[in-house]
Amino acid sequence: MQRRKPEQDHTSKHADAYREPFCFTPIGVLRSPYTERFGTPRQPPITAQVKGDAPLPARIELLPELAPGLAGLAEFDRIWCLFVFHLNRGHGLAVRSPRDQDGQHGLFATRSPHRPNLIGLSCLRLTAIEGHVLHVLGVDILDHTPVLDIKPYVPYADAFPDARAGWLDARVADEPDHYEGPGT
Repeated sequence: MQRRKPEQDHTSKHADAYREPFCFTPIGVLRSPYTERFGTPRQPPITAQVKGDAPLPARIELLPELAPGLAGLAEFDRIWCLFVFHLNRGHGLAVRSPRDQDGQHGLFATRSPHRPNLIGLSCLRLTAIEGHVLHVLGVDILDHTPVLDIKPYVPYADAFPDARAGWLDARVADEPDHYEGPGT
């Protein structure tokens, strides 16, 4: 790529910005069939042993004034939903995963919902958009969860099928979860 402008430094004077707190305002709410943690899928495509034994429909109700921002999104099969784990309190830096009941792993090597920042991320199947409401399948999110952002899933940029999955590579993908309790 040929630059048209000389190189500039936009970041050095903001080197400590990562230490400042951030405040986010939800853009909507997720309406889910799941109202309790037990029976809610731990990952969107894993629906065995959960309420309904299948992907259950849900919807994201955006603030009505944001509806114009949905133009063109209906053409995508999937979306990323960033949300808040609003019911979680506290976290540990070593956690036991339901996929490995024999050992603990560092928090950042797991998908534990108990995080220093309560931000969650799910890839959902978009089935329809009606006004400011997105209809989705494959949620692993509780009812009344605040939604922070929606982004389209783009396969060529978001999928890395050959990527290593760390300690999970030794696990069977559809193996049922074994451990129930805090720190999962």
